[in-house]
Amino acid sequence: MRSSVRALASGLAAVAALALAGIVWAMTVQPVAVELTTTGRGMSAPIRVENDGPSPLPVEVRIVETDFDLSSVRASDRLSDNILVFPPQAIIPPGETQVFRLQYVGEPDPDTSRHFYAEVSQQPVELPEGQSAIQILYNFQVMVNVASATAGQPQLSVSGTEIATNGEGQPVAAFTVRNDGRNYGYLSRTEITIRHNDPAGREVLRRTLSSNDIQQLIGFGLVGPLMSRRFVVPIQLESSEGTVEVTLSQRGR
Repeated sequence: MRSSVRALASGLAAVAALALAGIVWAMTVQPVAVELTTTGRGMSAPIRVENDGPSPLPVEVRIVETDFDLSSVRASDRLSDNILVFPPQAIIPPGETQVFRLQYVGEPDPDTSRHFYAEVSQQPVELPEGQSAIQILYNFQVMVNVASATAGQPQLSVSGTEIATNGEGQPVAAFTVRNDGRNYGYLSRTEITIRHNDPAGREVLRRTLSSNDIQQLIGFGLVGPLMSRRFVVPIQLESSEGTVEVTLSQRGR
C-alpha cells in the first residue's frame, strides 16, 4: 500500500501557518492487495474503508492501470474500465465502515495476468462560510492483480545478483528475478537463501528468508508476467568484496 498527504490550496496552508483551527479526516483501508480472477467467483472482491474520524468522510474509488519497471510497480494516471466499483463514491459516517466491491469485467481470457490499482481517495468538503482550515486528504492505493485462468503458473528465477550499497553506504545483497510465466508471481511466496562468499570463495554469511521475512524486508515482491524486477535486501553483508548467491525455493501460487 502507498499513501500520500497533500494540503489543499496555498491560501489554506497560510492559514495553518497562522495557527488557526484545522480539520483532519482519517480512514483505514483493508486489504492492501486484492487478487481477482478473470472468470468465476473470484471475479469480485471487497475493499473496506473505515472512517476513523469525527466527521462524515466523503470517499471516491477509481481504477487505474499499473506501470512496471525494473525497480518498481506503481500506479499510472490512466483510468481503466476493466474493473467496476460499487459504489464508486460514498459518504461514510463517523466510526462506520463502507464496503466497496470490485468486479472484473474485462477480457475473460487474456494472454497474461492484468494489474491495476484501486485508488481510495478522500474528497474535499465545503467548509462553513467564514471558517478557515486545512483539509488533509489521504489517497490509499490498493494493488489489484487479476490472474488469467488459462495462462498457467508463474515461473520465477534469479537472473542476476550483485553487491549493492544502502543509503548509509553499507554493502547489501541485490538480485534480479525473472518471471517467464504469463501469470504474476509473488517473491513472498517463495523462500530465499542468500549466501555471501569472500574473494576466495569461502562462505562468510548465509541467511534464509521465510515468507514472513520477505514481506517484512522487501514486501510482497510482485513480479509481473514476462517481466524482471530488481530487489535489494536490507541485510548488511560482511564486506563489499566477493560474490553473492541467491536461490529461490518455489512454494506455488
